[in-house]
Amino acid sequence: MAREALLDIRDLSVSFTGYRGVSRVLNGVNLTVGRGEKVGLVGETGCGKSLTVRAVLGLLRKPRARVRGEIWFAGRNLVGLSAGELQLIRGREITVVFQDPMAALNPVFTVGEQLRDVIARSPRHQASERETWARAVAILKEVALPDPERILHAYPVQLSGGMRQRVLIAMALVNEPALVIADELGTALDVTIQEQILQVMRSLVDAKGISVLLITHNLGVVRETTDRVYVMYAGSIAETAPTADLFRAPKHPYTQGLLASVPKLTGEGVPRGIDGMIPDYLSPPPGCRFAPRCPFVQPRCQQPPPWVGVGPDHALACVLYDGAPTGLRS
Repeated sequence: MAREALLDIRDLSVSFTGYRGVSRVLNGVNLTVGRGEKVGLVGETGCGKSLTVRAVLGLLRKPRARVRGEIWFAGRNLVGLSAGELQLIRGREITVVFQDPMAALNPVFTVGEQLRDVIARSPRHQASERETWARAVAILKEVALPDPERILHAYPVQLSGGMRQRVLIAMALVNEPALVIADELGTALDVTIQEQILQVMRSLVDAKGISVLLITHNLGVVRETTDRVYVMYAGSIAETAPTADLFRAPKHPYTQGLLASVPKLTGEGVPRGIDGMIPDYLSPPPGCRFAPRCPFVQPRCQQPPPWVGVGPDHALACVLYDGAPTGLRS
C-alpha cells in the first residue's frame, strides 16, 4: 500500500555556472518519501546524492547554483521559500545527521550547550532551564550513551567517533521532526560501531514514526535499513524498487554493475566493478548518462531513456525494457 508522501521531489535539476561553463549535475530527479517510511538513495561518489540533500535543505548558493523543479514537503513547495522560512523548517521539521560528526559539532562549545540550543528551537519549547537539561539527558539515554551528565559537560574532542555520532543522532531526533536525512551515517566508523549506530537509529525512528532518507554508497546498510531504494547515476535516477525486490532482481545495467562490485563474504569470485568513470557534468552524454559505460549500449541510448514499470513499485529508465505504466515518475 502506497504511503502518503511527506517529501516529494519533482523533476529536480541543479546546475552550476563556473569559469569553464555550466555543470549540469542533477538531471530531472524524482523521489518520494512516505510518512513513516525509510528510503535509501544510493550511487557512486559524485553522482549527486549529497547535492540532492543540499537542494532539499535550501543550502545551494545563488546565483551560481540554479535550481529548477519542485520540492514538496508536508504540502509546501520548498523551492522559492525565503531563507528565513527555510531556516524555520530546518532543525524543526527536517533534520540532518551528517557524515563527519567532528565537523558538524562546534569544538568550542560543550555537548550540553549545543544540544540545549537545538531543543530551544522547537516550536513546542516552553520549558525551563532545568526541564531542558532533563530533556537533553533523556535523549542521550535514548541513543544509548552512558553517563549522559558527563557527556553534556564534555567538548566534542573529548568523545570518541561513535559517541559523537550518537550525539548527532540525539540532536536530529530530540525535537521529533517529521523527516531525518542521514548522510553517509557511520561511514568513518568501525563496522561494529557502525552497526550499533544504525541499530540505535532504526529503533528510535520506528518508535517515533519518523521518516528517513538515507544517503549512502553502502549497499549492505541500505539492504538492512530501508523499505525502498532509489539508485542514482550521474545526477539521474536509474532505478527504484522496494528494497527486497531491488536486491533480488536488479534490472538496470548500472544497478546490476553496482551490486556486482560488492565483495562477497563467502569469497565467491572477484567483484567485477564497472569500467569507466562518471561523465563530466560540463558535457554529459546525450540521452542516457550511463551509455558510455553500459555493456548493452545501442544507438537509441542517445535519446532520453523511457521510464518503464517492471513490477509493483519497481521502475527504471532504460531502453532494454518494455513495461506497463505504474504511476511512478523517473
